[in-house]
Amino acid sequence: MIRYRCDGCRRDLRRDGSDHYIVRIEAFAAAGRLEFSREEAQRDHAKEIERLIAELEKKCPDEVEDQVYRSFRFDLCPQCHRRFLAAPIAPLSAEAP
Repeated sequence: MIRYRCDGCRRDLRRDGSDHYIVRIEAFAAAGRLEFSREEAQRDHAKEIERLIAELEKKCPDEVEDQVYRSFRFDLCPQCHRRFLAAPIAPLSAEAP
């Protein structure tokens, strides 16, 4: 049996979804500079790519992924949903007013 709990206050929620909200958040790296000089486009990037691959092989895949993209899903009761809408980047916790 699937159990739904509010991710803010841990209150049990109805399975039919009639008493809760779903909040989805995506965090991703902003695009860097997209303009390139002719010299940059024509140079050989093989050594730089090899260096980057070697660096990536030493890192945890989750750490690398978190630097590029991460998504979250929260099930919230009506009270925590109102708190979230009032302050979207504030922590969701039972102690919050």
